[in-house]
Amino acid sequence: MARQRPSDHLPPEALSRPEFVQACAERNLGEVLRLAKRWGGVGFSASHLARRCELTVSRVQDYISGRVQAQRVELFERVADGLHIPGSMLDLAPRPWERQPAQVQEVADAKSTETASGNGDSSVLRRDFMKLGAGIAATALGTQLPGGIPSGTAGNRVGSSTVAELKDNIVRLRRLDDHLGGADTYRLYRAEVEKTAKLLKGGSFSGATQRELLNLFAEQAQQTGWAAFDAGWHAEAKQLFERSYSAAKEANNAELAGNALALRSYQLLSTGTAATDLTDKSLAIAKSSGEPAVQSLLFQRGAWTYAVAGQAEQAARALGNAEEALANGNNGGTAPDWAAWAHNSTEFQIMVGRCWTELRRPLRAVPALEAAMAKYDDSHARDKALYLSWLADSYIDAGEIEPAATALGRAFDLSANIASARPQQRLTAVLDRFEDHKEVAGVADLLARRPPNPVQVRR
Repeated sequence: MARQRPSDHLPPEALSRPEFVQACAERNLGEVLRLAKRWGGVGFSASHLARRCELTVSRVQDYISGRVQAQRVELFERVADGLHIPGSMLDLAPRPWERQPAQVQEVADAKSTETASGNGDSSVLRRDFMKLGAGIAATALGTQLPGGIPSGTAGNRVGSSTVAELKDNIVRLRRLDDHLGGADTYRLYRAEVEKTAKLLKGGSFSGATQRELLNLFAEQAQQTGWAAFDAGWHAEAKQLFERSYSAAKEANNAELAGNALALRSYQLLSTGTAATDLTDKSLAIAKSSGEPAVQSLLFQRGAWTYAVAGQAEQAARALGNAEEALANGNNGGTAPDWAAWAHNSTEFQIMVGRCWTELRRPLRAVPALEAAMAKYDDSHARDKALYLSWLADSYIDAGEIEPAATALGRAFDLSANIASARPQQRLTAVLDRFEDHKEVAGVADLLARRPPNPVQVRR
């Protein structure tokens, strides 16, 4: 008899239990996880909770037993998103996947339209919900920031409450990048950059507040530059990464400056330039950082640059440094939000697999990517499509054409209607490798999915 697969999310009856509502209101994460395990249904084990919430099993058990107390907002956000606990229950902003009742019928109508056209699969509908969530978030932020200036600003005097409000905005908005393409998020991110630039230019503040604003600007410019890069708008991305680097240097924030270099290096790779000089500078900063999450992110990004440049020894060394940083934990939960997302075993496995794929070492690449993809949720459609393309690439290197075709077909399914230039560019490049294998089952159908025109993402 087949084992029943556990649900990804908590059922409504578990969410509405009084003890669960109280645990959420008190932000008692151990009790939230204990009750989720008890009332989540078949298969809601510590292992399942760990996968859904991007935690280790031992960490879930630590929270449940009370050995560790959760404090970081980012952690509660991951649990809310992984189990679909509404943000309001944990005193968080509405999560990107939440939707208002009035909008449910719109999506239902969209479903019947999509189904009629043959595109009404669950991944498309999930993205509809995500886009609705993005609109809700933008509306909420617009109400909080009348006239585009944070509510804590009096005249032209900028204080710590203003900076804190802007920081909260970018943390919330950054979550949209998990589910939407850069062409969908760029406008929202750009508005935040210009808001901070306006304060820096015309505001009155102390030296400490100026440094905070410069750090914030550097972080916002990086996120906006990433969205522009994702949409294929390279001139904007270059300008934003360079502005970010300048602001980080002025604020004397070496770690943010190092990430700006890493992002610019990433962008240059997509134009055929392996800028390992920028990577070298970024990794020199990583080595001097005392924050494991920052080290993990910069070493992973550095490994990728070296791999694309064909420098296997340097890539392996950077991956080793990233793994060591990962083993060093989270430094007491102080990791900056812009770096914390990469500081987990799944993201590390993905980078290991991608690097060894580029270096044509399928025996190393395939196990890492298979393990990571088994845990990576389909709601991260753009990124999962990209990662599946590297799995398909490595399968081809290993001579396993049928699994390669299955993986790339799944990537095409996930990337449909994503406002990002990267998936189609990447998937089309991998698709070219199937031309010599047309006799293999499934390949002819896969080749028929080639986009008729070069990808263009409208502004």
